[in-house]
Amino acid sequence: MDTPIRQRRRMMSEMNVVPYIDVMLVLLIIFMITAPLLTQGIELDLPKVGAEPLDADLLEQYEPLVLSIDAEGRLYLNLGDDQEPIDADTALARASAVLRREPQTPVLVRADEAVSHGRVIAGMTLLQRAGAPRIGIVTEPLDEPGAR
Repeated sequence: MDTPIRQRRRMMSEMNVVPYIDVMLVLLIIFMITAPLLTQGIELDLPKVGAEPLDADLLEQYEPLVLSIDAEGRLYLNLGDDQEPIDADTALARASAVLRREPQTPVLVRADEAVSHGRVIAGMTLLQRAGAPRIGIVTEPLDEPGAR
């Protein structure tokens, strides 16, 4: 008896990855755009005041140098990936290097609401010694529009 020869169909085991690559590229672009916009990872309770925002054109041209002071009075600079506190001499040296390289860099102080006024002034003086001609203070906007 002759048995008919059956031709086995092989299942297609390849997956079409083109749509996944498209999605991955879109996500990559989104992350590349939003990563520089993320703020420094130090948890601070900023004071809430009705202040004018900084010039957006200046912030687009230069990445600001930010000295953060946490509730315990520790200093942090937004340079590199390091989120470790630094001493005043290290902050002065790093800020001086940035301002020598790019004198137009906006300089900001982010201080926790619980930090004493004297510690904030000491941080601002340190930035002045580093060569900052103007220093801004980062605050949170008021919850109520138009209130000061």
